[in-house]
Amino acid sequence: MFEQIIQLSLARRWLVITLVLMLMGLGAWKFTQLPIDAVPDITNIQVVINTEAPGYTPLETEQRVSFPVETAMAGLPNLSYTRSVSRYGLSQVTIVFTQGTDIYFARQLVGERLSTVRGNIPKGLEPTLGPIATGLGEIFMFTVDAQSGAKNAHGTRVTPMDLRTVHDWIIRPQLMRVPGVVEVNPIGGYKKQILIAPVPVKLLAHDISYTDVVNAIEKNNSNRGVGFIEHNGAQWLMRVPGQASNLEDLENIVIKQH
Repeated sequence: MFEQIIQLSLARRWLVITLVLMLMGLGAWKFTQLPIDAVPDITNIQVVINTEAPGYTPLETEQRVSFPVETAMAGLPNLSYTRSVSRYGLSQVTIVFTQGTDIYFARQLVGERLSTVRGNIPKGLEPTLGPIATGLGEIFMFTVDAQSGAKNAHGTRVTPMDLRTVHDWIIRPQLMRVPGVVEVNPIGGYKKQILIAPVPVKLLAHDISYTDVVNAIEKNNSNRGVGFIEHNGAQWLMRVPGQASNLEDLENIVIKQH
């Protein structure tokens, strides 16, 4: 048998050489297509739920946020196990699924269960799904600085609040459009906000409660649509702009009439 193969190979040497070269070329091409990394990704299928709980101690976060979330996730299809980390003001619950589970299917299951969780945790807390990421994801850190003597649009010195505003409204939206970027998280700076601090003595003098102040701001800080008017075959949309755009608009809100 072997002698016949050897004799045939010697008689058809050019055919054999051609076949060997073709196999070598096919092997070299397949080698370039192999999905081989220097460090293989061994991350399991997991979905992360983050819940910010400002002012909560680690114990309160565990009892009132992490535990209800973990309990609600019990019984999910293909569930392997769950684990949680409770820190000051933050709850992070990780749901791990068995290998082979589609990540988008897993996130859909968790998202459906989250609708039942919101009624079991303190009001005002909003659990959110973390981004799809692996253990091999890279984290880049950068800073937003102002040049010496730089001034903002009002002619005053640039403050940390101005830098945070530039990051949130200019830099972050552009970075989120970069392919491969999963999430951009700001750290530091001061988020621009308006703080209304009522004076209790003046409220009592005018028979005004804190609820009156909150309701007045909510009712007078929104836009309203009132329909449309037809004229010459065209429709003119009518709206009442009532959203406060500056401090003066907030100062002119009527809280209560006697």
